[in-house]
Amino acid sequence: MQEFDLIVIGGGPGGYLCAERAGKAGLRTALIEKRALGGTCLNEGCIPTKSLLYCAKQYQAALHGAEYGVTAQNVSIDHAQVVARKNGVVKTLVRGVGAAMKAHGVTVFAAEGRILGKTGERFEVAAGGETLSAPRLVLASGSSAVIPPIPGVREGLASGFVMTNRELLSLSEQPESLVCIGGGVIGLEMACYFASIGTKVTVIEMMPKIAGSTDPEICELLMRTYKKQGMDFCLNARVEAVTDRSVVYSDASGRHEIACGRVLLSAGRRADVTGLNVEALGIALERGAVVTDRQMRTNVPGVWAVGDCNGKLMLAHTAYREAEVAVNDMLGKKDAIDYSIIPSVIYTTPEVACVGETEQSAREKGLDVQVVKAPMALSGRYLAENPKGTGFCKLLYDRKNRCVVGVHMVGSYVSEIIYGAAMMVHSKLPVQHLDKIVFPHPTVGEVVREALFLL
Repeated sequence: MQEFDLIVIGGGPGGYLCAERAGKAGLRTALIEKRALGGTCLNEGCIPTKSLLYCAKQYQAALHGAEYGVTAQNVSIDHAQVVARKNGVVKTLVRGVGAAMKAHGVTVFAAEGRILGKTGERFEVAAGGETLSAPRLVLASGSSAVIPPIPGVREGLASGFVMTNRELLSLSEQPESLVCIGGGVIGLEMACYFASIGTKVTVIEMMPKIAGSTDPEICELLMRTYKKQGMDFCLNARVEAVTDRSVVYSDASGRHEIACGRVLLSAGRRADVTGLNVEALGIALERGAVVTDRQMRTNVPGVWAVGDCNGKLMLAHTAYREAEVAVNDMLGKKDAIDYSIIPSVIYTTPEVACVGETEQSAREKGLDVQVVKAPMALSGRYLAENPKGTGFCKLLYDRKNRCVVGVHMVGSYVSEIIYGAAMMVHSKLPVQHLDKIVFPHPTVGEVVREALFLL
């Protein structure tokens, strides 16, 4: 039996950051990961999609270079090479995570972690052929793709015709056509990439709009932009079946069938604690997710849960913050998670970034908000790079408390700007203090200043 101060099960963003922070604090830490360090985000999600989307952006820039005085001949894109480049980026970052673990004294076990129980004050966990024990345990087992009970889906997954993001990101052959079941973040980012490189893409979404709870005005702008790229949308639609070469769906106008080369199943994700044996400790679950409080504690003292497995906000940066909170809690430092100020980003072209209240959520909470909207074209840099750009920055101002409670942006670079907006929302600073912030010129971020000026 190997003894540690902390055992972390799961090496995704929440798990490895938890291990890194704990190791740096002097805790003898064991990190158990059954697949690859970095988890879904680094290997099958965030990073791979950004690599593909960047290549698509380069391709589109070459195609339309004449608008900027740059002429290119015989422009083409090699999807197999794009995937190979993506694999190289992922390998480099996985090695970086491994190096960080080593630098902070974390012992990594390449195995599946399974809870055995508790003896005295120590939790016992199996890691392959090893048995580990520690007085502290963090669950960070992540999530898995939702597989809806649609006739033909499981058969399609088995044959390779239907894919989740995991398989599609490794597909070296570009499909001529793609149907995306689900118009959320994963579906939209993959749809944007494939449409940009010439694949005929159709998005089928059961809700009346794409992108989930994203600001409706932003969703409308995205749809207009994507339609210009040749993408089709079927909203308020229900997938009835998947055949060996098509998708059958129904909407208000009747039943339809779309022939396609591949199907992306992006119907959401669910917390996954499969194989952990949480029952051995009596850890409470709710709809399959580990129940946690604002310190990331479970109902079992000495056990925390971070990342997708707790079913809260399934974002890598949420997991990072949860990991920090969990480690601070076990070290006796006061801390708590605040999900209301965590930003979200969709890395399509154009990008979308949001934080805080939406107009709908503000109304539901009874907030008296003023809504202002500044076009991205007010930024000189944005206009120089996007002469036809139609992005904007929307602020929600709480009249009673005299502070900004929501920021919603669509346009280039907004993923790099949103953290500043998140600080505005988090700090609850009165607008008269925000007016004193100096924005460098010319930057796209100046659009936030322009929006503040409209209040």
